[in-house]
Amino acid sequence: MVQKKLHFPIIILLLATFYTLSSCKKEQPNNSKPKTNTNYSAYLTLAEKHMANQENDSAFYYYNKSKLACNVTTDSEKIIYSLLKMSIIQQNEGDYSSSETTATEAISFFQKTTNPYYKCAVYNILGINYENLLDFDNAITNYNLAYQEATDELQKAILQNNVAVVYMDRHEYQRAIQTLMPLTLKKEVLNNSENYARVLDNLGFSYYKIGNSKSLDHLNQSLKIRKQIKDDFGMIASYMHLSEFHKKNKPKPSNDYAHLAYEKATKINSVDDRLKSLALLIENSSGNESKEFSILHLHINDSINKVRQKAKNQFAKIKYDSKKEREENLNLKTQKAENALLLERQKNRNLILYLIIGIIIMISVTIYNYLVAKNKREKIKTSYDTETRIAKKLHDELSNDVYHTMAFAETQDLSTSQNKEILLTNLDTIYSRTRNISRENSTVETGTLFVSHLKEMMSGFNTDNVNVLTNGIDLVDWLAIESNKKIIVYRILQELLVNMKKHSQCSLVVLTFKQNEKKLQINYTDNGVGTTIEQLNSKNGLQNVENRIQAIKGIITFETKSNKGFKVQFIIPI
Repeated sequence: MVQKKLHFPIIILLLATFYTLSSCKKEQPNNSKPKTNTNYSAYLTLAEKHMANQENDSAFYYYNKSKLACNVTTDSEKIIYSLLKMSIIQQNEGDYSSSETTATEAISFFQKTTNPYYKCAVYNILGINYENLLDFDNAITNYNLAYQEATDELQKAILQNNVAVVYMDRHEYQRAIQTLMPLTLKKEVLNNSENYARVLDNLGFSYYKIGNSKSLDHLNQSLKIRKQIKDDFGMIASYMHLSEFHKKNKPKPSNDYAHLAYEKATKINSVDDRLKSLALLIENSSGNESKEFSILHLHINDSINKVRQKAKNQFAKIKYDSKKEREENLNLKTQKAENALLLERQKNRNLILYLIIGIIIMISVTIYNYLVAKNKREKIKTSYDTETRIAKKLHDELSNDVYHTMAFAETQDLSTSQNKEILLTNLDTIYSRTRNISRENSTVETGTLFVSHLKEMMSGFNTDNVNVLTNGIDLVDWLAIESNKKIIVYRILQELLVNMKKHSQCSLVVLTFKQNEKKLQINYTDNGVGTTIEQLNSKNGLQNVENRIQAIKGIITFETKSNKGFKVQFIIPI
């Protein structure tokens, strides 16, 4: 089954790694405490104080102020340090995209002489962000870049563990084991109880996923070490792994470990871990107990989403206000300089003014001509692509039928009723395929007739052997949906049905429409032959479906097994 969702992540390990790296030599004797820039020192002191008190919004504000107080040509490491701290604050608030943007900005200040600890920390935090954004390839790339900058063996071991976690997220447990096994022999890991327990826990969980009997010993040994060193975050991870380990065969121990994880997460106020442990409790319970856990999960999830969204908006506003303030100050200085220049060069004022106006006109004309030419090229390319697609369909789907029909007419006796019937049947098939090609490339009606046209399109795929059923289509408020989204819905359903006709070999297709507040959910199900992951990735039509969904910020999930049918669910904002 193909499910596009994140495997149980071990975020605590990744965050701990960042703190380990970024805390090392974060202030250099000649760089981090400037003697001449008093504003930077004052802002940085306030930022560190608020950071220590977990006052993230105030810390973010003053780190941003300290960054803006720096000289971009001489204070690159100070800027990098401020950006790193801003990035980790955003990451701790769950705003991984903004954290990625901030960390990437830090890379633009890298130089050959930049402290490798800073480079290692930047790449590591990018790896964490990409991990949480499900961009696993980029996560591994950045962990490897961090590894190249790491200066001691423990740092390298931690980064290798992070790479193994990505493999676990991708369900590549054998690769995770191959990465983790050598770490259990490194003296730097063995001498560090926290990291040794972490490696054992990941290794034990990977063994569990491939059915290796060594799994439980590793998981228990890791938990024992974490209890000895009172590693609360680590114990939560161990409890949840052990809960999942016992879930199938020993429901009670599984439930007990999930309770322990929830209690520990509540004690240390780790909201994400509370949600994960609640999810395990929901799986392990039933009836009223399951309902209570579900309500609690929803309540906590809604609360943390509101808090994080508020923080995200606050951080964005801080950056925007600071940028605006700086631009206003720069504009004010520029204005004063221009006024002084105008006073000194009064005689040349009109000439300069005319020159500026002329340049603006020339730039405007150039930009306008460029945009017109670009638009024209795009239209030509779009037309060409459409013509090519139609030509290919005509060649693939009609040319052979037309040729065989012509050959039949030329070589057979058309006076017989049987041959006449065959000829008419062939002509009807050609007509039907021509009509289908026309419909696939025709303009989509998005007004009041949208629903009827959509139904007509779907019913066109009904045959003697295939029955297409719809449910809930008339309950959707189609008039509230934007025209471009209606077109995308139409084209997606059309491509799914075309894919069904070509590959599915099914006898029944069910399309279910559900409108929930500001979202439209459509489920496609057929009882055909299904497909494999490789075949799914190779189908251009399904790739087009995914691209269309992403273009309107929707979510799509494919679920399929060979010979077990094919399911697609996509949700779009109304």
